[in-house]
Amino acid sequence: MPKRLLTLLLASAVGCAVAAPATYKIDPSQTYPSFEANLMGGLSVWRGKFGKTEGSVVFDKVAGKGRVEIIVDMDSLDFGHEKMNDYAKKPDVFHVAKYPKATYSGALAGFEAGKPTRVDGTLTLHGVTKPLTLKINTFNCKAHPMTKKEFCNADAIATFKRDEFGVDTGKAWGFNMDVILRIQVEAGIK
Repeated sequence: MPKRLLTLLLASAVGCAVAAPATYKIDPSQTYPSFEANLMGGLSVWRGKFGKTEGSVVFDKVAGKGRVEIIVDMDSLDFGHEKMNDYAKKPDVFHVAKYPKATYSGALAGFEAGKPTRVDGTLTLHGVTKPLTLKINTFNCKAHPMTKKEFCNADAIATFKRDEFGVDTGKAWGFNMDVILRIQVEAGIK
């Protein structure tokens, strides 16, 4: 009887270890939040991205839950146009000296076939924190073909009004305040 009990306890412990949530560290060389916004009252749409990020994804496949946190270095803003980059970092727009980081954090939700379909979370930008739900277009966790370590990747999107975060440059001239935010992320097991 004691041997059987020990076997059951070991099997239970192994099962719990497999079911535990896994923590994945964001790969900054593969994670570039990007956005697009109206410029000049509809004359053009400007697209930019951020080149420096950090954070994590915690994912419990068995329980169907998890969390995401992404921290963005606002100074890494890149429109592909130096003058625009410099202008957007000034106090009139993002005021990077005062607000050097933006963060998005939230819970994985809306699971279908073992994968989340959205993230219910908050965006902190320009010193303001507001709820923002990201729609997940793709979400996969599997062994990386080169490193063989487990990775998760996702592509998510949301729209928000930038003036609600205190970034209202151009509003008086009729600029549309909508911003489309895309977060493409790759994270590897820690």
